[in-house]
Amino acid sequence: MTAETPVEFDRLISREGTWSSKWEKYRGSDVLPFWVADMEFAMPDFIKAALSERLDREILGYTRTPPPLVEAFQRWLSRCYDWQVPESWLVWIPGVVTGFNLAARAVARPGGSIVIPVPVYYPFLHTPDHAGQEAILVPLVRQDAARPRWIMDFDALQAATRSDSRLFMLSNPQNPTGRAYERSELEALAEFCIERDLILCSDEIHCSLILDPDAAHVPIASLSPEIADRTISLFAPTKTYNIPGLGCAVAVIANPELRRAFRRAQAGLVPGIGPLAYVAAEAAYRDGSDWLPALLAYLRDNQRQLQAVAGARMTPVEATYLAWLDVRDMALADPGAYFESYGLGLSDGAAFGGPGFVRFNFGCPRALLDQGLERLDKALRGA
Repeated sequence: MTAETPVEFDRLISREGTWSSKWEKYRGSDVLPFWVADMEFAMPDFIKAALSERLDREILGYTRTPPPLVEAFQRWLSRCYDWQVPESWLVWIPGVVTGFNLAARAVARPGGSIVIPVPVYYPFLHTPDHAGQEAILVPLVRQDAARPRWIMDFDALQAATRSDSRLFMLSNPQNPTGRAYERSELEALAEFCIERDLILCSDEIHCSLILDPDAAHVPIASLSPEIADRTISLFAPTKTYNIPGLGCAVAVIANPELRRAFRRAQAGLVPGIGPLAYVAAEAAYRDGSDWLPALLAYLRDNQRQLQAVAGARMTPVEATYLAWLDVRDMALADPGAYFESYGLGLSDGAAFGGPGFVRFNFGCPRALLDQGLERLDKALRGA
């Protein structure tokens, strides 16, 4: 890590005139946005350079998946997770939310249902309806031991899953609770899915954002050939490198029949990926610089600052740059509006299946975070 790297993350960048969804929501007000999962850091220089080089070619036409990107992704999986994946398993798509919906359509049967642990990233909750399926929502359980964290309740999952349930949707690492599931938890889930004959769709977009030094990301499909055979794993570099506007994701699907069903669901509906998104993704998967370690160190410091203000309301964040805060004791009729009245734009937990909670995005320069934490402290005290 160079001495200059932390200074780069401290830099405040104006989003004025970029039509940023995050900032436009509160245009003309004093509300600071800490809601959508969009960081306030510049993309790395190596991605910017790759985009600039591609723009020098002047024509941005329809583009096939570049073989160098495929190779870069395969090498990344091998390097990070010791997981060897053949090219034939890969289906490139413009985003992981697209992947959720394609997975649901690929396995849907009339009158079927989809099992989803909650709280969870809110597009999960819309997916069953889009595919004509019923949503079976099973609450995660907060474990208040020496290490407070959110875990899956397998007894509740067993009781809730029906004979018509075809799909289990997993967020790993978990958004919004910030869990990085342990291998043993994922092995138990794999066994559960195999026993209940469930296809598993695993969103692993935050896999590189592991903050807890004792945690590690495990792609669930890498555990065994048996669970790989029934898993659709979704990856994208967009969250890690803060390029969410350049949508490029990939579904890893080992089972040929499941892969064909996924492609059939995609046909005629899902647009191709743009050339700049391909270029940015390849640069990200080839990254061997100190940028990501420096980002993680910065986010860890931000998390500590936020934890000091939120206290026991917040379970420690093992992964992601998103904190889940419990404000149920405040009995707020509208938590989102309440925090907005203190100048804080947070995500209301109701949208995630967690009413009485709010989600706080701490992926931002320290100066902006400090303003937000001052407001959060006042809001939590009702001052």
